[in-house]
Amino acid sequence: MPKLPLISGREAIKVFERMGFQVARQRGSHVVLRRGSQGCVVPKHKELKAGTLVGILKQAGVSQEDFIENL
Repeated sequence: MPKLPLISGREAIKVFERMGFQVARQRGSHVVLRRGSQGCVVPKHKELKAGTLVGILKQAGVSQEDFIENL
């Protein structure tokens, strides 16, 4: 399993948009993304910790390999 890179919340949102997710709404620094019935919440922080990013990927139902491919 490849190691996840350190990226910002904005970069993560761009990757999810490339994967077909759309911004549903935003409240404060948290953005809710949706793709059909799947969804996830991404904080717009300068740097997402690895554990946070893994949790976001699980929420979205996206594998780490697919995420890194679209990076």
